[in-house]
Amino acid sequence: MFTLITVLIFITCVLLILIVLVQNSKGGGLASNFQSTNQIMGVRKTTDFLEKATWGLAGVLLFLAIISSAFIPKGEQASQSAVQEQIENAVDPTAVPNFPTTAPAANDSVKK
Repeated sequence: MFTLITVLIFITCVLLILIVLVQNSKGGGLASNFQSTNQIMGVRKTTDFLEKATWGLAGVLLFLAIISSAFIPKGEQASQSAVQEQIENAVDPTAVPNFPTTAPAANDSVKK
């Protein structure tokens, strides 16, 4: 379920990016293409639609982000992050290495 919500968040983000890029801060944007008076959806209607779509997608994104927090895998099912695993498996740099205290026997090193 978490994966499905993550995919929906990604799709919502892409749509939100596209809607924001279509808008023009000066009132032009997509609305500037519809300056003919015989259009069904005129300039004002286009900017209203883009603004409502932006707010709607932002609301959907907020809702999905809150819902996704309920479906985050927790407990034993959750896999630890790679950083956390490296921290736990790290060797203490201040630890003194263990060197052998006795020399190896002479007959063990030379084989006949």
